[in-house]
Parts: sequence; C-alpha cells; structure tokens
Amino acid sequence: MGTVLNVLRRSTLARHTAAALAAIVALYFLTTAVGPYRDLQIAQAAYLTCAVAGLTVLTGLGGQISLGHGAFMAVGAYTAVLVIGHWGWPLAAVLAAAAGVTAVAGVVVGAVAARLHGPYLAGATLAFAVGLPGLANYKPLTDELGGQNGLTLVPPIPPAGLGETFPLERWQSWIACLGAVITLFLLGNLVRGRFGRTLRASRDDEIAAALSGVRVARLRITATVVSAAAAGLGGGLLAVVATLAAPGAFPLTLSLQLIAAIIIGGLGSLPGAVWGALILVYVPTWASDLSTSSGFSHNIASNLPLAIYGLVLIVVTLAFPRGLQGGLRDIGGAVRRRARKRRDPAPGPRASTSGPTTTHPGGADEATPDQAGARPDDRGDAGGRGERLRR
Repeated sequence: MGTVLNVLRRSTLARHTAAALAAIVALYFLTTAVGPYRDLQIAQAAYLTCAVAGLTVLTGLGGQISLGHGAFMAVGAYTAVLVIGHWGWPLAAVLAAAAGVTAVAGVVVGAVAARLHGPYLAGATLAFAVGLPGLANYKPLTDELGGQNGLTLVPPIPPAGLGETFPLERWQSWIACLGAVITLFLLGNLVRGRFGRTLRASRDDEIAAALSGVRVARLRITATVVSAAAAGLGGGLLAVVATLAAPGAFPLTLSLQLIAAIIIGGLGSLPGAVWGALILVYVPTWASDLSTSSGFSHNIASNLPLAIYGLVLIVVTLAFPRGLQGGLRDIGGAVRRRARKRRDPAPGPRASTSGPTTTHPGGADEATPDQAGARPDDRGDAGGRGERLRR
C-alpha cells in the first residue's frame, strides 16, 4: 500500500489514471441508479464539461478571452452528423473526426487570435460565434447543412450484449461520460507538463516569456487548437445525445454560458470545469421546477427561472471569488490546519538552560553559549554592560 501511495504521489500520470478509473466506476454506478431523464442530464453535463475544460485551458491558463466556443461546438456537431450521414463511420471515428475538424478551425482562429489582445480578441471571437452558425442558412449550403431546421442523426444503438431492453439514454450517457473523462485526462496531463508551464508563463508576463525563448504566437495557436478540439468533441457528443445539429442549438448565449462556467467553477482549474458544467445543467432545471410549483402568475413564473439562475450565479461568485474549486480548496486547507492543531500537543514549559547540552533539530548535541567560553559581557544584558563600564 505504501508503494502505491508513493507512486501516486510522485507520478502525475499515475494519479490522473487512478482518478480517471475512479470516475468511470462512479459514473457507471450513478447512471445505472437513475432514470432516463437523469441519464440525459448527466450526458448533457458531460459534453458541456468537454467544452468548458477546453475553454479553461485557453482562458484560465492562457489568458486569452474567447467568446466563440459555442461556434466550435457547432463545427463538431455538424461534422459528426455529416460523417455519419455520408460515410457511416463507427462512433469512435466520428467523434475523433469532430475533434480533428474543429482543431483545423482552431488553427485559423488561433492564427488571428495570436495577433490580437484583450477586447479586440474578444470581439473577433464574438463575431465568429455569431456568424458561423448562420452559415447553415446560407443558400448554397442550405441543402447540405439543413438550413434552420438543421440535420438529424440516427441515435447510436446500444450493443446487443447489453440486452434488448437496455435504455438508449443510459448508453448515450455512457458515451458522453467516457468522452468527458478522456478529455479531462488528456488535458490534465498536458497542462501539468511543459506546455502548461509555458502557457502560464506567457499569461503572467508575455515579454518575459518571449525573452526566455517561448514562441508566444505559436503557443497561443497551439492553445487555441487544443481548446477547439475539446469543444469540437463536446459538440460531437451533443449531436449524439440530442440526435440533432441545428443553428438554434448554438446561440451566442451558449458561448457566454461557457465563460460563466469557467469563472464559477474556477479559472484555470479542470475540476472547476466539472463544477461549472454541473451548474449550467442543474441550476436552470431546478429554477424551472421551482417556478412551476410556486403558484405565481404566468408572467412571473416565466421570468422566475432566469432570475433565480442569475441570483445563484451572483451568490456563488461573491461567496467564492476564486470559484467553487478554489473555495473548496480553501475550506479543505482550513479543516486540515484545524485538525493539525488538535493533533499536535500543546507546547510544554520552557526547558531550563542550565543543563549540560541542548539537543537541536538535527539530532546533534551542541554546547550552550555559556559552556563554549562566552564571557558574561557578550550576552548583551545589563550585567554585561555594567561589567564593560567597570573595565
């Protein structure tokens, strides 16, 4: 047991592998214990986790503001539907193609983003988020992309080995959860290595990073590609779960919600991406249920979910300025410090200095200053000063 703990403590890859396996086991038991509706909610949180985790790398660690990740999800979703409709590839290859095509789109956006900063970068990605879904309504592409109604997808059939009555929603949830776990595993190992260190260095001080040999422009393009690929995978999983890719599924509000998720969960924290995705899924649902059962008039009940959602976001932001993950770390640190204080014994009475030796932390017994031949006037007390005056 001690050897396993030492390996986990020293190896980042081993820790992340153990965490991924534990997450898969936990999600398996969770999805089998709930009904179809909850399975779909878990699947929704899973594919949003992919997009939020990618945005965490780009914005939280790289310091690049992106308002276009909803458009990256649209690229992944349409790619998945088109690949299945035209070539009928296996699902794993379809999701890989969704991530790959979106990564290519990330190269184009990253090349532009590498030359922009601050509000200019935000404006460019905002235009990308607004304009790209509108291509589905562009007349030469309407037949291929389905126009405003979008494209439908045949839902993935569960394997025969799971039984004829195996719920489709649970199978979709398993696919989405596996994609989220793989995304977090890969991104976790990536940001803990050299790429993550240089990305944080360029975020903190771009000039110092450039003087240290970091190619900042290339690094930003790489970060955009990685983030886009994660969002594209999330979009592909969305198409698999919703069995649809339509412009209405990727509005500007989706990109803004992804930004809110990384702030609420914790900037630069991959576990925080999970918290942010859960809030995006469950808080609106809880607010809608509350407004339905409140008994208010139709006008109030229709606006109550949005008000409750905004109130929850404000409260969480004020209570945890560093996000939910940062707040949990602060609480855990306070609990550990309190437990350490209770475990450590109270300091006893001060030991007398008249003994022959003093034991130091290193374990060696050294002579006290009086025994080392120090004169009384070298101690700096009143007696010493009087002695020097008499001399």
